[in-house]
Amino acid sequence: MPSLLHRPRRLRRTENLRALVRETRLTPDDFILPLFACAGTKVRREIQSMPGVHNLSVDEIAKEAAAARDIGVKGVILFGLPEAKDEIATGAYAADGIVQQAVRAIRKSAPDLVIMADTCLCEYTSHGHCGVVRDGDVINDESLELLARTAVSQAEAGADVVAPSAMMDGQVGAIREALDGAGFEQVAIMAYAVKYASAFYGPFREAADSAPAFGDRRAYQMDSANEREALREAELDYLEGADVLMVKPATVYLDILKMLREQFDLPLAAYHVSGEYAMIKAAAQNGWIDEQRAMMETLTSIKRAGADIILTYYAREAIKLLRSK
Repeated sequence: MPSLLHRPRRLRRTENLRALVRETRLTPDDFILPLFACAGTKVRREIQSMPGVHNLSVDEIAKEAAAARDIGVKGVILFGLPEAKDEIATGAYAADGIVQQAVRAIRKSAPDLVIMADTCLCEYTSHGHCGVVRDGDVINDESLELLARTAVSQAEAGADVVAPSAMMDGQVGAIREALDGAGFEQVAIMAYAVKYASAFYGPFREAADSAPAFGDRRAYQMDSANEREALREAELDYLEGADVLMVKPATVYLDILKMLREQFDLPLAAYHVSGEYAMIKAAAQNGWIDEQRAMMETLTSIKRAGADIILTYYAREAIKLLRSK
């Protein structure tokens, strides 16, 4: 046998050796937990396609957020299911909107938690699209005013970060101008800068009751085949004043995440979306994979590709596992 000078396996023999040379490390500080607020009291309704995830009334979401904080979660992002919808998404920017109520409740139950609010219209429109619709088309510039009003309303309720996800051109600039004009210069914007029209959003649409009543969202969300366009989208949000850039979904767009990491010095987020979560859950429930290992391998891949912030429904489980080691 030849004498081998380099034997990479030398540093893989034991867990402590592997930990010593590990290049990418997840920490409890990496994760944001998505939560779904709904009307009512004492409501805790599991979402069938997302085991372990629930629609929560405001009283329950306050408890859930506080419990997550106690585990070590540093921040949550809120989505809303209003009691009523209309064509101009009134519930998105109402002072007593469901997300606004949830923000105020969480601020009381967990004052130090970072509260992010998803800033979109699809959950509040009767047609399920992310903007104003006329003659079957989503009208970009008219939608900007409603998105800006929503962001200001969320900031007034106490959100630390607003997260525009509608993929309307100019949304970050319109929101930044509106926030600054209303005296909320310190409220940050986490832009869904690169959001693809993806099949992996299916379970979320059940969770948020936000499926379009007609057509789809491919006229404003990105084509999954496009890479260079992602740079243009991110550059526009960067120039409009985004504080954080996000890629969504995460694992099937790790190449895009890596590309943005190499191009921008802003904090970079990635959303491990509902379908990605549901696939792991379903395979684990069938005994086909080890859920904990698959979860951690997936989340590590997202961080390895360059994410500073990972939005994931696995936030609590990942933090518990990290703290148990």
